[in-house]
This record gives sequence, C-alpha cells and structure tokens, in this order.
Amino acid sequence: MAMPLCRIDAPPPATEGVARRARASVPARRLAAGETVASLESLIEEVPVALVYNGISHAVMLATPADLADFALGFSLGEGILDDCSQLYDVEVAEAANGIEVRLDIASERFHALKARRRTLAGRTGCGLCGVESLAAAVRHPAPVARRAPLPMASIHHALAALAAHQPLHQATGAAHAAAWADNAGTLVTVREDVGRHNALDKLVGALARRRFDPASGFALVTSRASYEMVQKAASAGIAVLAAVSAPTAFAARLAEEAGLTLVAWVRAGRLTAYSHPENLTGP
Repeated sequence: MAMPLCRIDAPPPATEGVARRARASVPARRLAAGETVASLESLIEEVPVALVYNGISHAVMLATPADLADFALGFSLGEGILDDCSQLYDVEVAEAANGIEVRLDIASERFHALKARRRTLAGRTGCGLCGVESLAAAVRHPAPVARRAPLPMASIHHALAALAAHQPLHQATGAAHAAAWADNAGTLVTVREDVGRHNALDKLVGALARRRFDPASGFALVTSRASYEMVQKAASAGIAVLAAVSAPTAFAARLAEEAGLTLVAWVRAGRLTAYSHPENLTGP
C-alpha cells in the first residue's frame, strides 16, 4: 500500500507485525556441559530488497524487512538519487517472488538523472561500495554541515544508556544494529534497527527526512563502528554530530573533519573519544 511521505504531521510507518516479520523462529540444539537441549531460536531476517524507481530496478540490497519505506528514502538521499524528500511522490512495499520490492515514484528530473548515471548495486549486508564502477565514483564529498550550538557530552551518555531498551529486535535476536536520533538533551526520539549498520542509518535518515527534521535539534548515535560511508550518509543528511559505540576508520575521521561533522566514537559509560571538531562538544 502506498505511503504518504514528507509531511510534518505524517504518522510513522505501521509497526504492528513488523517484529514478527523481521525475525523468524528456527529450531536448533544447544550443546553445553555434555548435554544437548532442543530449542527454538529467534533469528533476525535478511532478505533481498530491490529498490525500483519509476518502474526500473536500480539497487538490490540485503536488509531486514522492517521500515523499508524509510530505508528506501534514506538510501535515495544518501546516494544523491533524490536531493530532497519532496522529490519522492509515492512509495509502495510489495512482496516479490524472491524478496521484496520497494517501488518509488520520483520526480521526472531525478529519474532522468538516475538513468544517466545508473548503476546496479547487488551486495552483501551493509555493502558499502559494491557496484561502484570507478575510483572517482567511490568517494563522494558532501557539502559541509551547518554549524550548531555545542552539544553536552552528557547528552550522548544519556542516549547511550537508554538505547538498549529501544532495540526490541536486537533483544530478541542479538544480531541487529541500531541507529538513533536523540534531542540535544539526550532523549531518544527515533530508533531504527537492521541487520546491516548502513541500512539502519539509511532507515533513520529516511524517517527523519520524512518528518523534515531540524539537524540542529539533536545528534545521531549508532551501535557500530563509524566507517567512511556512515559519515558520508550522516553529513549528507545535515547531521552535525555522529556518535558510534565502536571505532572509526581513518578515512571516516578525515571525511568528518572535512565536512565539519563532529565524529565521536568509543562511546562508553563516562567516556568517549572525539576524532573531529571537538569544539562542538561541551563538558568535562
């Protein structure tokens, strides 16, 4: 069913039944201390998801089948297929023979631009640069993010402490990454989960763009390492602070410095490390 997007008052996508779709119960045997016990394990799903623009399939990614409208919008913005949420007129998620199709109706000028540089992506979960045809096309430099008021480091720790309670898929399967948006006080506003860290961030960006969020109103927190593409996606969305629970790459740190984005990693209770623009943080 088609979903309206880009409305400030638009309700979030329906979540009833999503948790059941996003995971499956699989019979297994637990072996420990010389004993074998039959069990029913909850495992996260990953399925091929085809992104179809104006009837033409452009990308196939492995993703968790939840919040796919947000995923498609966030991916489209991060890849430069769309410049703005208003260029997406309609989106429909449909079951297909071997996976799921997300059918997007986009502005004609963006579709013509897509055809001019069309490439097919078919990659593993979180495949960052699969399908890129040249080194020149591999690295995209987003416009510098807008300056914002300094963010208290305590807000990042507050958001991290609350995040686990907002990860039902990870709690059930132990295999989902999360990308979260928190306000400047550290209160979680929106959380998206996926088996792939890139996908989770795409879903978050899509959810925020659909609501026409203010990038200065908060920061993003991800339960993964911070790679180049994670920084690129955040900066392209105008996000000025990206916090990760694991390590960044050197490439990501350089891109964050260039884009004016504050990259924080190794976020743990009471400590963190800033790899770019630490002047945008306040606190001891």
